[in-house]
Amino acid sequence: MIKNRFFTSFLCFLLWTICCSAQGNKQENSVIEKLLNNAVTEFNNAKFDKALEYSKQALIKSFEINNDSYIAESYNTIGGIYDECSESAKAIEFYEKALLFAKKVNNDKLYNWIYGNLGNAYYFNQIDVPKGIDYYKKALYYAIKTKDSAQIAYAKINLASAYFSIDMFDEGNEQVKDIKDKILIGGSEDAKVSMNLLLGIYTTNHNEKDKAEQYYASAEQIAIANNMDSFLINIYENLVRHYKHYKVLEKAELYKNKLDSLSQVVYSKDKLENVKKTAVQIELDEYKIQLDKIEKANEKHQKSIKESKLIVILFIIILIVLLLFLLTLYKNIKLREHANIELQLANEALLEAKEKAEEASRLKSQFVSTITHELRTPLYGVIGITNIILDEHKELGNSPHLKSLKFSAKYLLSLVNDILQINKIEEKRIVLENLIFNLTDEITTIKNSVEYIADKNNDKLILEIDTAIPEFLIGDKLRLSQIVMNLVSNALKFTKNGEVSIIADLKKVEGSIYFIEFKIKDTGIGIAKEDQEKVFDKFVQIERKEEDYQGTGLGLSIVSRLIELFDSKIYLESEENVGSTFTFTIGFEYNEEKSREIINNIDVDLSSSHLYNILVVEDNKINQMVTKKIIQNSNMSCTIVDDGYAALVALDRELFDLILMDINMPLINGFDTTRKIREKGIKTPVIALTAFDKQEVTEEALGAGMNDIMVKPFEPTKLYQVITNQIKNKENAG
Repeated sequence: MIKNRFFTSFLCFLLWTICCSAQGNKQENSVIEKLLNNAVTEFNNAKFDKALEYSKQALIKSFEINNDSYIAESYNTIGGIYDECSESAKAIEFYEKALLFAKKVNNDKLYNWIYGNLGNAYYFNQIDVPKGIDYYKKALYYAIKTKDSAQIAYAKINLASAYFSIDMFDEGNEQVKDIKDKILIGGSEDAKVSMNLLLGIYTTNHNEKDKAEQYYASAEQIAIANNMDSFLINIYENLVRHYKHYKVLEKAELYKNKLDSLSQVVYSKDKLENVKKTAVQIELDEYKIQLDKIEKANEKHQKSIKESKLIVILFIIILIVLLLFLLTLYKNIKLREHANIELQLANEALLEAKEKAEEASRLKSQFVSTITHELRTPLYGVIGITNIILDEHKELGNSPHLKSLKFSAKYLLSLVNDILQINKIEEKRIVLENLIFNLTDEITTIKNSVEYIADKNNDKLILEIDTAIPEFLIGDKLRLSQIVMNLVSNALKFTKNGEVSIIADLKKVEGSIYFIEFKIKDTGIGIAKEDQEKVFDKFVQIERKEEDYQGTGLGLSIVSRLIELFDSKIYLESEENVGSTFTFTIGFEYNEEKSREIINNIDVDLSSSHLYNILVVEDNKINQMVTKKIIQNSNMSCTIVDDGYAALVALDRELFDLILMDINMPLINGFDTTRKIREKGIKTPVIALTAFDKQEVTEEALGAGMNDIMVKPFEPTKLYQVITNQIKNKENAG
């Protein structure tokens, strides 16, 4: 099916309706006509939110003077704006309202316009193409009835377009064969664009490639010259289809990019949001108009009652009802007083519970902050010393044990962060990264890391990876490693003298996305059916018959939430004393060109060619050693001091290019030390090295005069890059 968008000369016909509206108060009509003119201008400039605002004001004023013709025109204009913004349901709703008021004035011109627009709504949005064709035929009927040659042409163009979209090319060609030459020579600019585009589609589907491209080029030239952005969008849509049809993929991609860029401008998110807001206001204004009518009718009714002799009888009845109401009210007040006392007691209890909950939340946040710092600090030492060993003992570079140690340290760091921030995972505030990785290498590293558990339990680890999986994939390899590591460790924990299999199979390919099914299968003790739904909950440990297995009860909960980040789901099949199988599928990108680009950028030498002098302010001896080694490996020199006061003395004696400042130190913390440095007028860049969460310290760090923040542990290359950038920034500013 070919979907094409042609217009019923919306702007030209709207101008006609403004000029030919029903006669009435000339001053009020002039105001409404001006508002509709403004709507036309803003619509033509693709400012749909402003066009909708002017149309809404025209509608309100049309209701005020009770002019059915203007009401129909305003509703139809609003429908046209929504249709252009792809809000088809709203568009149809307003078109039908317009038709309701048009029938009151029985205007053939209005019928032609509204039926044409209803045809657009059902056809352009592919809601019901045959129904759209029926509406176009009605529009053509009224165009012929009014002898309007321009509207006859537009109705036939739209009919042809609709027939083309359902592959009825002969029927469509029959509509325009007697008018196409006349339009191409002397028609309006938008009619020329529509006809050229229509002929382009026709010739594309009749294998006349060169001829079709000539028609598309003519349509594009006219649209660009006249700033017809909406037409351009449709032209680009059909050019993409044209080149895909003839498998000229480079040009198809070119016009796809043009289409995306133009669509983002014409149908920007802000414009569409404003349109939605104005839609709500229009509905409220409609209700207000109807309410005003009801209130006016009620006022007339009340006046009539007052003039009637029945007012006395009504007064007596009302008085009796009022007395009964007062009696009931008195009883209710007594009951309410009693209920209020109980409610007050309940509110006091709730307030006390709320205060306790807030205090517990505050203590939890404080605990999370503290434990994060205390855990990241030693992990910085573990990772750093591992790197030092690799640097000083090159012969161990290929050692699987040392690689496993480094991987496990990094994995532990990520796991600690996820456990401590599990609320962030549940709220989906963790963003997946796109890194290139080799799936076989990642899973092999995991296998090597858990070999000691397999040996301890006399288990056999089996690795099965589908050879159809590309060598390099793009995705969040660390999160995938966390998932597989958790599942494999869990399988080994509950399997003795058995087998644990890690299986990866390519299930399907959609474009550049390769969907890989992972299975972690064991021959362990299994999980009872009544417990299988619980295993993914937080802090749940299933009671075991044989042994007491230790753990936090968070592993499978974290696995489930991480898999949800990949828009996937994990499935469990298990039988007691037979084994368990965990299955999940994740889609990773494969892009050879992108992979090559990422690979070329992996081993970038970020070490400085200059001998920068760095001051390190750090109280932890192990961290001093790690940081010093990292700096020396980058061809820089450093001086290390234990606290902030020593740093101030060092700055008085020596000139440094940059300062690495720990935050949590005795005597004086990193923030206060930095403030004192800035008070001395020293503008040397200061980078905070901290184990605290970055969000917790960013505001105070910047306020103290620090230039950047690095959270420990970090990759050495990242530190080199930040140091170099900060020093260059200072040199450029200086």
